Amino acid sequence: MTVKIEAPGGRPRYLQLATTLVHEIRTGRYPVGGLLPTEFELCDQFGVSRFTVREAVKQLVQMGMVTRQPGVGSRVLAAAPVTQYTQTMSGITDLRQYAYETSLEIEGQALLEVQGELADTLDASPGETWLHVWGLRYTEAHDAPICMTDAYVAPAFRSVSGLSGRMTRALYAVLEEQFDLQIKTVHQDIRAVVLDKAAARRLDAKPGSAGLRLERRYLDARDELVELAISVHPADRFTYRESFRRDWQVSM
Repeated sequence: MTVKIEAPGGRPRYLQLATTLVHEIRTGRYPVGGLLPTEFELCDQFGVSRFTVREAVKQLVQMGMVTRQPGVGSRVLAAAPVTQYTQTMSGITDLRQYAYETSLEIEGQALLEVQGELADTLDASPGETWLHVWGLRYTEAHDAPICMTDAYVAPAFRSVSGLSGRMTRALYAVLEEQFDLQIKTVHQDIRAVVLDKAAARRLDAKPGSAGLRLERRYLDARDELVELAISVHPADRFTYRESFRRDWQVSM
């Protein structure tokens, strides 16, 4: 029987297939120690391409649920994810992919007159009114959140709509669409932190445990700040990976 994998709302097919395979492993259809169907069989069963199958299986490998064995196939190692979420970055478009692979559960939003340290962080005048949006980010494979996020939207864009429920689109992408702008540059700062009691409670983590703080500034074509997003991750649930490619050669 062929089961079609659709892509409603732009969610990539390989992520849908990965979610389906995780469910089937968890429910015992593909037991630990056994092999997944071959690429050809999965293509036929779900009506997808080999690329989609390979990318879906790659997700399971990153979760620690499956290992690929040349000449043998994809063997099931665990009935549940055993690794952290890994975010791989090489450009701005990967931020959109991150949003597709995860979901941000909006907990609230409010207009905020920025003052003091926050105004300095935003390079804003004290008393300016920004939109503050906050929530928790989840993956399909984990019940606990992988991070908490506080986003601050510049006054010119604070009328943005549609920020509710669980979002699988990047906030900056929503701003681009609604205000006909384009994010040209993203500045990112990463530092280690210790989770205080309030953060640990929101993240269902242990107070005093290690965390990773990511601060991203989204700038438009005029190098003006459109959005500032601050995310805090428990260290045992998140890995950040960047790829670098040499674009020059040493003359011999």
